[in-house]
Formats: sequence, structure tokens, C-alpha cells
Amino acid sequence: MTSGRLIGVGTGPGDPQLVTRRAWALVQNASVIAYPAPDTGTSFARSIVAEAIPDDAVEIPMIVPMRPGRAPAQSIYDDAAAAIGEHLAAGQDVVVLCEGDPLFYGSFMYLLVRLRDRCQVEIVPGVNSLSACAAAQAHPLVARSDVLTVLPGTLDDAALAAAISAADAVAIMKIGRHMPRLRALVARLGLADKALYTSHASLPHERALTLAEAPDDAPYFSMILIYKGDD
Repeated sequence: MTSGRLIGVGTGPGDPQLVTRRAWALVQNASVIAYPAPDTGTSFARSIVAEAIPDDAVEIPMIVPMRPGRAPAQSIYDDAAAAIGEHLAAGQDVVVLCEGDPLFYGSFMYLLVRLRDRCQVEIVPGVNSLSACAAAQAHPLVARSDVLTVLPGTLDDAALAAAISAADAVAIMKIGRHMPRLRALVARLGLADKALYTSHASLPHERALTLAEAPDDAPYFSMILIYKGDD
């Protein structure tokens, strides 16, 4: 075991004020910080806590191509784990930033499986996108003994329809270019009047609409919520 700690920090859905006090303090005191970043543009996770990052912190951006398929991303996480491992072996803690919560569709999990046998691990939960989108809509996710099902919009229509039909409440993530197809599917299932659309929850450009009002060109950071219970 190395003397450095691997610390996964949830940065929440976007608003810096939704970052936990624990997470903010760890970033402020970090000497090494790693974070996912797209191959074009800036890191969303980093931008959320940018004001807290020390000027002298060593930064390890993990550049992940924004396209389907596991192969390119896996080699990137291999390289990132190797770079982070060097700092851990030198006795330095490494703070890894992650949008939302580190273990809810979070990239941190790919580093965790590569490094957890070599070091101590601390994980700081963050406000996830489900909670943020429900708050933006001021609408419940689930109640009582309801079953909530979380689905990636990349699934085919048959798989989505079966899961949606079996659930009391549904969250569909990773919408993007799939929006027209998803909207049509929800309508076919007779749930259009219970479906809500949210994009960029907690950010200044947040949009909280009904699914009928949602744009066809939905961004990646958007979600459809369906609650079949009574309003």
C-alpha cells in the first residue's frame, strides 16, 4: 500500500454552491488534482471548483474522446492511473474530480478499479443529476415504495419500453441526439403528459420544461423524468 490517498470528490451538478464543504476543503488543500476533460473544450468538473484549486497544484487532465466505444477511453484511464500512481507512491494524496457523484455514472470508478488495491481510498459523495433535475422541476422522483429505474437513452426502443413499463418512476439520461426517438417512444407508451425535460440543472442556463416543449437538439447534460404516481 502506498502512503498517498486516492480521493474521489463529487463536484455536484454544476453550481459551485452545491459542492459539499468537505469536497471544497479537499480541493483547496490539494497538491495533485486529476479530472476528466473532453478532447475539445474545458473540463466541466474542473470549472465547477476552479476557484478552490491552488495555483501551485499539479493538474492531471484525463482527456476522454466524446464518442462511443470503450477502447480509446480504457487506454486513457490506464495512462491516468499510471500518472496518479506515481504521485501516490511518492506519498502525495491525489484528488480526483468528478461531475455529480463519483460512483453514479462517474469516471472515477475506472480509476478506482485500477488503484484501490495499491492505496487508501476516500470518496466524497456529491449531489447527483437526478436530485438536481427533480429540484429544478420541483417534482418528486419517487415516493413510498415506488420503484425508480435509471436508464441510458442509448438503449434500443424495446429495452427502454420494457424497463419504462415495469417502473413506477423513470430517469432517462444521456439524451443528446436520441431526443426525437425518445420523445416518440414516451408518447407511444402514453406517458407524454407525465414526462419532464431538464437540461443543465443548477446552472444559469438551466431549462426545466415538459417533454413536449423540449428541443430536438438536446445537450448531453439533459434528462427526462417520468413519475407515474399522483401529482
